[in-house]
Amino acid sequence: MSIHSPERSGVQLSLAGRVVLVTGASSGIGRAIALACGAAGADVAVVYHRNRAGADDTATAIRGLGRRAEVLAADVANPADVAALSHSVAGALGRVDAWINNAGADILTGAAARLSWTEKLDRVLAVDLRGTVLASWAAVELMQHQESGGTILNMAWDQVLGGGTKGEYAEIFCAAKGGVYSFSRALARTVAPQVRVNVLGPGWVETAYGAALDGTVKARITESIPLKRWASPEEIASAAVFLASDGARYITGQMLVVNGGTVI
Repeated sequence: MSIHSPERSGVQLSLAGRVVLVTGASSGIGRAIALACGAAGADVAVVYHRNRAGADDTATAIRGLGRRAEVLAADVANPADVAALSHSVAGALGRVDAWINNAGADILTGAAARLSWTEKLDRVLAVDLRGTVLASWAAVELMQHQESGGTILNMAWDQVLGGGTKGEYAEIFCAAKGGVYSFSRALARTVAPQVRVNVLGPGWVETAYGAALDGTVKARITESIPLKRWASPEEIASAAVFLASDGARYITGQMLVVNGGTVI
């Protein structure tokens, strides 16, 4: 006798009828995730901090796919902003089925690259770690009142499994993203079975940092990747859609590493 019921077999990657919230959705990986969720059939809350124009562009593209998109502002490191975001998305879209914490502090480009190491550490811990914790708690509060529960997806880094590359940048990101990884696993136990919590661990991704990197350095990094190329934001987004979908309904407390084999 088969142990598989026909209605529950197979991988379902559709997000049709779902509501997805994505922080840091105005550019880069967050924008790609928001667009991929819209393409998979979800209505999307596009959350930004400073880049309103980018968030509007993301929302316009999602609406072009025939889905609803709401643009919401929040500094996830600010508890008042996170509380307001929770109320705003519930009021605008009714519920949240998948809350994706992608927002991260940029300490690699622009004026932020010239901050002291202590200032860089404080910024990354405030946004990437503290912001993820605060937003995850807000997501849980919403989802525990939903009959269907929900899923939370947090963003870490593949190098937290391998100690990172050398240098202060690696140390800072491993401190914050390692905290995200450990926090998410603990939260997954606390909120199961109603809410699933997973982590994405990207490796080297073609974002603004990669575009501005010295060609020799970038070539050296590329050579260290077994698949010999950097990921596109869309490839990270595909993994996010999978973890938010029913195809991952029996996965919680795990990190999906998308890195071309850099950390195995």
